[in-house]
Amino acid sequence: MREIETPVLIVGGGGAGLTASMLLSKMGVDALLVSSLPTTSMLPKAHVLNQRTMEIFRDLGVAAPIYERGTPPEHMRYSGWYAGLAGRDDVFGREIARIESWGAGGLDADWLRASPCVQANLPQIRLEPILKARAEELAPGRVRFHHEVVAVEQDDRAVTAVVRDKDQNAEYRVRAPYLLACDGGRTIGRALGVELEGQRGLMNEVSVHMTADLSPWARDPEVLIRWLWLPDVGIQAVLVPMGPHRWGPDSEEWVFHLNYPSGDPRGIDDAQVEADMRRVLGIGDLAITIHKISRWTLEGVLAPRFQVGRAFLVGDAAHRHPPTGGLGLNSAVHDAHNLCWKVAAVVRGQASERLLATYEAERRPVDGRNVERSLESAFNHMGIRNALGLDPAASPDANLAHVRRFWSGRREDVAYRREVLRVIAGQSMEFREHNVEFGQTYVSTAVLADGSFHAPAVDPVLVYEPSTRPGAPLPHAWLDDADGRRLPLTDLVTPGRFLLIAGEDGAPWCAAARGLAERDGVPIDAVRIGHVDGEYRDPRCMWLRHRGIAHDGAVLVRPDRFVGWRSASGAADPAAVLGDAIRRIID
Repeated sequence: MREIETPVLIVGGGGAGLTASMLLSKMGVDALLVSSLPTTSMLPKAHVLNQRTMEIFRDLGVAAPIYERGTPPEHMRYSGWYAGLAGRDDVFGREIARIESWGAGGLDADWLRASPCVQANLPQIRLEPILKARAEELAPGRVRFHHEVVAVEQDDRAVTAVVRDKDQNAEYRVRAPYLLACDGGRTIGRALGVELEGQRGLMNEVSVHMTADLSPWARDPEVLIRWLWLPDVGIQAVLVPMGPHRWGPDSEEWVFHLNYPSGDPRGIDDAQVEADMRRVLGIGDLAITIHKISRWTLEGVLAPRFQVGRAFLVGDAAHRHPPTGGLGLNSAVHDAHNLCWKVAAVVRGQASERLLATYEAERRPVDGRNVERSLESAFNHMGIRNALGLDPAASPDANLAHVRRFWSGRREDVAYRREVLRVIAGQSMEFREHNVEFGQTYVSTAVLADGSFHAPAVDPVLVYEPSTRPGAPLPHAWLDDADGRRLPLTDLVTPGRFLLIAGEDGAPWCAAARGLAERDGVPIDAVRIGHVDGEYRDPRCMWLRHRGIAHDGAVLVRPDRFVGWRSASGAADPAAVLGDAIRRIID
């Protein structure tokens, strides 16, 4: 059997696998990606891409086409709750409430201060081809779809996988020191004895991807997701525009979600699902084209370990979420971002294999929290039904009578209306979880705590507070270079390289970093940033506000843009101090 040797084997060609392939290519590491599927996703699936994900995609050269093909900001400012879409009563289709979502399309100042990138929205059916094309451009011939891993084993030196080329009906062997399992848990995790743990079978969901003209009813162009509480039968459905060329009410394509009780046979009959969808939406015999009906189970599960020897579980292979909050795909991209710089450093001989153990130490707690947040957001929607007084067991007239109270204007219904609005406002836990999306922090041996005081969070879910405390993500700031050209601070961190940021009087730290690079081959860049003095200027004092160091201090940023170490001020021997810090992080 033909055998291929490669430093890294990536199994799976979804968001996690394609991101990993691009990241490793950008860091000069040869990797082979194989996917058992013939092509990228045929389902819309996940679609929300948060700011940190878009920063990573910006590094990889795919942010521009994602923004170009995705939802324009003005069409994703709100999530809205409605009394159904259309129906027999004038209550149907009326807006109950809306809340700003994911930075309100760039209007929320907190989002503008957090990142140079705004949130994006593009379904996987259109996202993954962009990622695949870029991965193939960066690694020609090393991205292979319709190639399935049929056996895998490992020893103390490498992982060996048997791969079947489904097009040629031929098998070959791949031997790699490291394997990244990005296959959704379908093959590698099970072969290694890892079973995801948590809450399963919470609901049976059916999703319908269709082409339809819903503009007569979906009238609010600034609303992205429509949560439809049916005012007569008391059940919920969800409606999301999918573009691809027009968005808002004029979207050509839509995805409709409906849940069925466990064991309900209606959910497995396509004709019945279409009939239920038409009834729920109130669209009668409107002309529609159904592209795909998919069925899935709502669950929140997490792998007990993310590393098994030389194999690492990434993305859905390590954790699966309810879609609420859009944390699943984003977490997968962040997993790859955390792991790949470490694998690259080890492959290039710049770090010991002990660094790889920090992947599980850092990402598993964050992913576990994200699973919990997704579950909490999903369950919180049921509180809205309770506030509305809807009951699937009640008569349609009784449910309609409850919902009419919301718009009655009667004094006796004021408290009812206010409670509904209060409960919906609480869904900000899903649509404004900025600290969950951006404020994730790491604790591991690759983070050197400095003993500084850590004040309690203003809110652990809603409010992201930029900081350079070790383990925190690098704060955003707009800088000017020596010629006055403006750029974001994030652009100074290049793939696979550390960045030392010193204060305006931190020249000794920069000299120490350059010495380490020249003498020991440490992949590190160094700059001074001050309001007036330094290689880069901080015109808006954005960096000064959050840097947490004096004019002669320094911050060491890891290749994944997380702070690994800092010194509040200068040191008698900066070369020794900085060298020791880097050795402790990578060894």
